[in-house]
Amino acid sequence: MVAQGKIRVVIADDQADIRSAFRMILDSQPDMVVTGEAADGAAALAVARQLRPDVMLMDIRMPRMDGLDVSGRLLGDPRTAGIRIIVVTTFDLDEYVRTALALGACGFLLKRSGPGLLIESIRAAMSGDMLISPQLTVRLLSHLSEPPATAPDARILSPREVEIARHVARGQTNSEIAAELFISAGTVKTHLANIAGKLEIRNRVGIAAWAWENGVADPSECRYPARG
Repeated sequence: MVAQGKIRVVIADDQADIRSAFRMILDSQPDMVVTGEAADGAAALAVARQLRPDVMLMDIRMPRMDGLDVSGRLLGDPRTAGIRIIVVTTFDLDEYVRTALALGACGFLLKRSGPGLLIESIRAAMSGDMLISPQLTVRLLSHLSEPPATAPDARILSPREVEIARHVARGQTNSEIAAELFISAGTVKTHLANIAGKLEIRNRVGIAAWAWENGVADPSECRYPARG
């Protein structure tokens, strides 16, 4: 019986020792419980569809189906699109990071990041924020020096939406933005959804990148080396 109010997590990884370690870490938290595991991609897809957890920790290189394919299928299906997927992998390839974020993943961690970051990433995902391993975030920023020729104009956003985008680009969480602007975290979340829709962007890193590329925010002010 799952305790009411706890964050329900499914772990998908082909290494039994990794699944066991993650389960031990998460089950020790008062607000989390591991409700299922999967040792390959096909099983991960089936378990996610059956249990519909709040959060899914997704390895990339797994037998039968890789984690990015599983993520795309889950996030592209209205029945499972609400699952918050956090990719946790050994491989820090830029292609993997960009693909995962484009699919709508709520975080991207390296397995060597440690238990603290793993726990924080789950809580961030549940609050509408995103966390990316610091080693990866620095590299992501380095690829944003050249703005795309077809970047949407800032004028399509309202002044408040531009302000929200600026705070996102600084690396602030929803709760921090809400406190600074004297609005609720729910209102911030609504603004972010509107911004993402207008810009055709699926996540916070994309909003931040757009803000930097369009001169809405200064990359030197961001805290993204610590948080995605």
